[in-house]
Amino acid sequence: VQLVESGGGLVQAGGSLRLSCAASGSIFSIGSMGWYRQSPGKQRELVATITSGGSTDYADSVKGRFTISRDNAKNTVFLRMNSLKPEDTAVYYCNVKGTPAYFYNYWGQGTQVTVSS
Repeated sequence: VQLVESGGGLVQAGGSLRLSCAASGSIFSIGSMGWYRQSPGKQRELVATITSGGSTDYADSVKGRFTISRDNAKNTVFLRMNSLKPEDTAVYYCNVKGTPAYFYNYWGQGTQVTVSS
């Protein structure tokens, strides 16, 4: 199974980016898909998750600015990031989990997001 992320980069404060993560290989019964981030010296933290039914959860720090969505037919998850702040600078990791009946937990390689002030 591979998770291929794209869309990171350098943006000015107030700008927008859209991250994508496509899961490929022998993967089925995907449960939740999500994004986490890690900045230097800090632990990896949850940014947003979305279930197979479309229920979403966001970190308080990104509510109202970030939107997570997914395309189940293409095993792809997206993260639209608006009104970016310098504190959003981090490596963003895609995560895919299976269902309770068939559990797995895969991570992407990470994509750098840098927000300049």
